[in-house]
Amino acid sequence: MESTRALLVEALAPYKIDIGAVRPDGSRLLTLQNGAGEILIERLLRPVQLMDKWLLIDVVDGLHRDLRILEGRLSPKVIAALERGPCARQSAVF
Repeated sequence: MESTRALLVEALAPYKIDIGAVRPDGSRLLTLQNGAGEILIERLLRPVQLMDKWLLIDVVDGLHRDLRILEGRLSPKVIAALERGPCARQSAVF
C-alpha cells in the first residue's frame, strides 16, 4: 500500500491526498485537498483499483480531469462531450 500511496502523492502533487482506513468491503476513501485544506474531491476506491497499475492510472486520469473541471481549466465543449458519452465524443469538434 505504501508504494500505491507514494505513486498517488507524486501523480497528484501539489494536492494533499489522504487514503482512509480499509472499509469492511475492502474499499478506501481517497480525499484530495488543496493547499488551503479545502476538500476538492472524495472518491471511493475499490481494492482492485489500488492493486492494479492500469486501473490506478485510470483513477489518476479521472482525478486530473475532475480537477480541471473544478478549476475551470477545461473547455465547455469538452465538458459537454464528456457528459454526452463516447458516441458524442467521436463526432465532437474541439
